[in-house]
Amino acid sequence: MPTLLIALGAMIAYLIAYHTYGRWLARTIFRLDPTAVTPSVALRDDRDFVPTDRSVLFGHHFTSIAGTGPIVGPAIAVMWGWLPALVWVLVGSIFIGAVHDFGALVVSMRSRGQTVGDVAGRVLNRRVRLLFLLVLFMALTIVLAIFGLVIAAVFKQYPSSIIPCLVQIPIAVVIGMWLHRKGSGLLVPSLVALATMYATLIFGNTGILGSINEAMAGWSILTWVVLLLAYSYVASVLPVWLLLQPRDYINSLQLISALGMVLVGLLTAGLIGGLTSSGERIPLEIVAPIIRASPEGAPSVIPFLFITIACGACSGFHCLVSSGTSSKQIKTETDAQFVGYGSMLTEGFLATIVILACVSGLGLGSVGPDSFGSGGETVFGEAAYNARYETWASASGLAAKVGAFVDGSANFLKAISVPAEIAVAIMGVLVASFAGTTLDTACRLQRYVVQELAATFVGGQSASETLVTANPISWLTNKHGATIFAVLLALVIAGLPAPGTPVTLAQAWAGEIPAEASASGGISGALWWLSTYAGKGGLILWPLFGATNQLLAGLAFLVISFFLWRRGIPVWFVVVPMVLMLVVPAWAMISDLPGWLAAENPNWIVIFVGSATLVLEAWMIIEAVILWPKVKGVLENNPSSENLN
Repeated sequence: MPTLLIALGAMIAYLIAYHTYGRWLARTIFRLDPTAVTPSVALRDDRDFVPTDRSVLFGHHFTSIAGTGPIVGPAIAVMWGWLPALVWVLVGSIFIGAVHDFGALVVSMRSRGQTVGDVAGRVLNRRVRLLFLLVLFMALTIVLAIFGLVIAAVFKQYPSSIIPCLVQIPIAVVIGMWLHRKGSGLLVPSLVALATMYATLIFGNTGILGSINEAMAGWSILTWVVLLLAYSYVASVLPVWLLLQPRDYINSLQLISALGMVLVGLLTAGLIGGLTSSGERIPLEIVAPIIRASPEGAPSVIPFLFITIACGACSGFHCLVSSGTSSKQIKTETDAQFVGYGSMLTEGFLATIVILACVSGLGLGSVGPDSFGSGGETVFGEAAYNARYETWASASGLAAKVGAFVDGSANFLKAISVPAEIAVAIMGVLVASFAGTTLDTACRLQRYVVQELAATFVGGQSASETLVTANPISWLTNKHGATIFAVLLALVIAGLPAPGTPVTLAQAWAGEIPAEASASGGISGALWWLSTYAGKGGLILWPLFGATNQLLAGLAFLVISFFLWRRGIPVWFVVVPMVLMLVVPAWAMISDLPGWLAAENPNWIVIFVGSATLVLEAWMIIEAVILWPKVKGVLENNPSSENLN
């Protein structure tokens, strides 16, 4: 029963927050005007600037900000007990994350759809703009380098998710063309898309589809990374309405329907118990401790809880989606509350369900510690939680984090008699689909950042204002050039082996290969090495992602604060979360640095990028402190679409 009450309480809290705090922000602070001309209308080009129905835009925005973040973060944070994770998700999403996303969306919308980095150059100064763009570039490079690996790992862990995820692409193109050319309603394409996806999911493990899934699951990580980055290039340069937008909308339908089933399953399990494979009903109860201050091998809960759970509470990546794509598609200003504030609350609710799946759902039955996902002894109750979370090491790794959520939420579905294989497939598709939307959206955002950086160095303020076209790097101001650069850089990093790989490429070429490997030296040894180890290079930078992502949120709050301060609008509700999101991630990164330096084989790339990020943050804060008392009530040179005064 406590599990059920937490779920219902969180739902009610989010509804109240949307209609009170969210409405206050929309009407009193941001003064959204339904008659104002938005960038999507004023600058419409049917490629990036496209007036979009708010339901479709909500789907794009929500799935882009969500990714695997609200799944992986909470799934590991329950290591410290369920209460700290739940409190940070609820309080963070309502008062910090949703304000961050909503604010970044409105500020960009009032600035002709400029990214938050470009806005920083106007409301602070040009130096801050360059520093901000460099931070954005580093953060997005990490995302692109790692998420191909994430998707490949999920496909290997849950092969039945491959076909349903791939079939979304042609469905999205058809729906995009249908809606764009005919302006038809959403009901029919939505029903067709859902029916097709669930048909491929249900029958994905049988016949020829099952054989295809198994064959593709055997592809190497590097193969998947190359294919996924190639897809990201295509998705980035195509008009947003043709692939990116409808694919994200389809994913949102799939998520909402899956969440609906999970909630029904949770309600059923809470009232009459979960259903085991033997047909027995067992009570649903929280099997994790309320607070667990010092798990074996885990870092301190403060500050690391706040960077472990990012998406679901507050994430800097969201400001890129808000200002990079969504602000260019808002049809009317009043849609911003639904898209910006509402999407973050929905993500917070998803994170709440993830927490409950890991601390309660697992207790309804989980594979034992010797084998996550196939075979092994099924354990129940507290033993199921301990099998996943006994130590920090046992809960590390993508398989353990994703597996805890998939197994726990699948148990909710099994409570309503969904077959076990289908229940696991539904949740596996959800995880893989979210990771895919993060990857293609991040590629498009990186394209904007590269174009803006290149324009800075060739003489313009932005990609659309480039003054010098003969410069050697002017090709990076072109959408194709910028995207190719972003994809190739990510591929170079991702193509490296993970830290601590036991066999080098040179050793494989020389034939120094484990006896069980069916390869010799030379070309066969190199091919074996590439298929075994290459593609995991994103893990080199992964230790930076949490802190860098949260620092980005603090810097976005800084830009929002200056935007409002220049207009004499109260900023207390932004300044408090800004200080938190600047101090806590820096604290976490500084805490990590001694360990990185003292390692037997220091990761100098992480040390350099982490130190550079801290220096850039400190520089921007100093610039802001100097400028703050000088600009109250002083408007910057605004784009012509500015409406907030």
